[in-house]
Amino acid sequence: MNTVQLECFMAVAEYLNFSKASLALKITQPAVSHQIQTLEEELGVKLFNRTSKSVTLTQEGSRFFPDAQLILKTALSAKERLGSNEHFISLEIGCHNYMELNLLPPVLKKLSEEFPLLRPNIHLVPFPSLLSLIENNQIHAALGIKDAQKMSPLFFKELCSAPVACVCSPGHPLARYDTLTKKKLTGNFIACSPRQIPDSIFTIQNSILVNLLPEQRFFAENIESAFALAKAQLGYTLYPDILPAKDPDLCYIPITNLPRISFGVYCQHKHDQPVLKRFLTLISQWITSDFPGTE
Repeated sequence: MNTVQLECFMAVAEYLNFSKASLALKITQPAVSHQIQTLEEELGVKLFNRTSKSVTLTQEGSRFFPDAQLILKTALSAKERLGSNEHFISLEIGCHNYMELNLLPPVLKKLSEEFPLLRPNIHLVPFPSLLSLIENNQIHAALGIKDAQKMSPLFFKELCSAPVACVCSPGHPLARYDTLTKKKLTGNFIACSPRQIPDSIFTIQNSILVNLLPEQRFFAENIESAFALAKAQLGYTLYPDILPAKDPDLCYIPITNLPRISFGVYCQHKHDQPVLKRFLTLISQWITSDFPGTE
């Protein structure tokens, strides 16, 4: 496997068109096809479904995408570090969605003030495979919800215990309540793809869907799409009420008779790297509103 193969794979995955990918890469279309074919042969899987009219990622291709992206970034970072005389400090952080991503800027700002040579890299990987990147030492830490139904060999630092909330627009009928019970949830429901949410949320989601009429069910590919539909007042969705990650344009009403969700940071059990240890401290302080420099 080489970077040329991976660059071709990423370009075709982005454009879903071999001709456009070849133009972007400034190489011939047969060359792109050859690189994809040799990569598929090496991996032993088919990465794309090709017809005369369309190109789509296979399930294996979708799973390989975050790994290919990470390998390319790692290769670029290594090249930059080898070409520099300074000893930069790397910190590879993963998150699943933009709500988690929005928790990082204040923490990274403070961290970079304490470690001027810090070069953080953020991986937005909306798939369960994010944790396997930590296990394989490809990233240092990842934000996420602890799934009590699955055992993980990783260390988990809880940042908060958050209630599951009904997330809806201010104009939604449920927005008038301060708290809700599961029985009081009424109206159209916006479900999220099971690959984008933890099993604990997926189980609750399914228990709501089975009692709804087909016309009351909406489906979103990811949590960002679910929030967009909620803002359009097409229904409500579910998400943990993590204070700093809240979308200001939506209402979060805690559902009192559902188990709380443990949100935190995953990393290796041996997390004695000074920058990583400081990151864990700062992200914890930020979530609990005990952040340095805040009142």
